[in-house]
Amino acid sequence: MNKRGSMLGIVLILIGVFSLLDRVFYIDIFSIRNLWPLFILIPGLLFEWRFFTTRRDPGLLVPGGILTTIGTLFLFETFTNWNFSGFTWPIYTLSVAIGLFQLYIFGNREKGLLIPVFILTSISVISMLNMVFSHLFYWLNYKLLFPVILIGLGLFILFNESKR
Repeated sequence: MNKRGSMLGIVLILIGVFSLLDRVFYIDIFSIRNLWPLFILIPGLLFEWRFFTTRRDPGLLVPGGILTTIGTLFLFETFTNWNFSGFTWPIYTLSVAIGLFQLYIFGNREKGLLIPVFILTSISVISMLNMVFSHLFYWLNYKLLFPVILIGLGLFILFNESKR
């Protein structure tokens, strides 16, 4: 008995058992309404798998990183009924940064790739922090925050100059 045939048999049995449990107990896990993100996630994982098994063509990591990240996000959103979609949208730009960063790490380490990675990651992190702080500190007036930061930065520079 070969390994591939055994693995395929086990996977089919597991899918059948879970599908039967789904039908008998009306769990509704195995419906296209819940599993459509797998059509994005699986190709991404295949791109990743293809590179890591052959160690050739690191360009496969860019679509692999993007599709795997977005597919995982969509799977999470589907199972949480899109309740967090207002908070997780910066992950879309972060997914491109992840794909490019993988290309940098496993490719030729071209420094030019770090520029878009840094920009996209910064946009994602700043957007995520903005959403978190706007919900945690809803009483804070953000129109006043920027001038206060500028005043604080100016005072910091003045005090630093006066110490010299």
